[in-house]
Amino acid sequence: MDELIKRSARDVLAGLRSGALSGGDLLNAVAARVEAVDGAVNALPTLCFDRAREAVRALEARPVSERGLLCGMPVAIKDLSDVAGVRSTHGSPIFADTIPETSAHVVERIEASGGVVYAKTNTPEFGAGGNTFNEVFGATLNPWNTALSAAGSSGGSAVALATGMAWFAHGSDMGGSLRNPASFNGIVGMRPSPGRVSSGPSANPYATLGVEGPMARDVDDLALFFDAMCGYDSREPLSLDAPATPFAEAAARRERPIRVAYSDTLGITPVDPEVAEICRTASDKFASMGIPVEEAHPDLGDAHEVFQTLRAHDFATGMADLLHDHRDMLKPEVVWNIEKGLALTSADLGRAERARGRMVARAAEFFETYDLLLCPATIVPPYPVEERYVKECAGQEFETYIDWLAIVYAITVVSLPALSLPCGFTARGLPVGLQMIGRPRGEAGLLSAAGVLQDALALNHLPIDPRAG
Repeated sequence: MDELIKRSARDVLAGLRSGALSGGDLLNAVAARVEAVDGAVNALPTLCFDRAREAVRALEARPVSERGLLCGMPVAIKDLSDVAGVRSTHGSPIFADTIPETSAHVVERIEASGGVVYAKTNTPEFGAGGNTFNEVFGATLNPWNTALSAAGSSGGSAVALATGMAWFAHGSDMGGSLRNPASFNGIVGMRPSPGRVSSGPSANPYATLGVEGPMARDVDDLALFFDAMCGYDSREPLSLDAPATPFAEAAARRERPIRVAYSDTLGITPVDPEVAEICRTASDKFASMGIPVEEAHPDLGDAHEVFQTLRAHDFATGMADLLHDHRDMLKPEVVWNIEKGLALTSADLGRAERARGRMVARAAEFFETYDLLLCPATIVPPYPVEERYVKECAGQEFETYIDWLAIVYAITVVSLPALSLPCGFTARGLPVGLQMIGRPRGEAGLLSAAGVLQDALALNHLPIDPRAG
């Protein structure tokens, strides 16, 4: 079972398709691994192995050719997305005992592709904040040092992957929630373009800040899972068709970018010097291949006001009733965000939307010159888990609990696809992720370039056993 856990998702999937492995084999391996390590990290607080075994029996009653792209691969789902018949809390005491009758659209898509859901992964309350803790299940701990944060909000998914409790894990991202935990845990997490992956049902189906996305141990596994998540959904007005060329095929091509930009700060945030140096050294791998790497970034100076305003609007749109009915059960940061949104005026929203439009135009112009933009995925290495959020970096204090996430939320604002790729370790042995940002709707090129850099860095040491702080 230990050897099975260490194999790539691609290798395991090949075993399923050939008949060398069964879905029951995989669930047994995952269940044993969860029992062995989750007590040390608290990544998978809700398990549904009975439901998973029923799904495997139904799948294996069909010919292999009719079992979908994932063919029975186990998948862990972030606890912000409902799974029919499974406790789905959203990390909130309000929904602590909720068992939904229907699944989120992304879960339906994954299961239709042959994915087998066996667990829900821990998340901060409603995904708010870059540290995975909540009043229902407690904190998820970083397996590289269990005294430290796993980041968030897809922290449970990232830890499950890093520790071998998952081959594929689902996540979501508004202010870096796929990219930050990927960086802190040494795995790959990608924020796709809005519309690539179903994100409903939603109170605001036209919102573009929050997206669903894939997480995996390496680029090629991630691209494969991404293919299983993609596809048109008639219930969602921004939904995109799956591409003619699968993303896994695009990643495997390993096409090098022609011209690359790098920035330590994107011109908008402080960055820990050690993190910046690790990311810069990783980006220089492209230079060693003869690919120009230039100091450059688009003008993202309006990102703070735009993101704060539009994020607050999203919170108010989706959760105003919760504030009215359950204020005493919401954590302070969520209350603040909803109230900020309710206080917005039409002038505030109009100013933010106009500034966002200018940012999008500048980013599009930037990518007429460059194929790729590189920068740190997080501005600090993993920090103590008892700290709710990062309050200071490189001598600069932050005003709110989300200010430290600017290097990722700026990319959210301009709707560019981006991923965090493991790129090195600090002197304390903690992983650091490089944020790789692609052209508008340019996931194929982004994944291909990420594969090139992944091969050059050769840093895959997963899965690991949790290490006490």
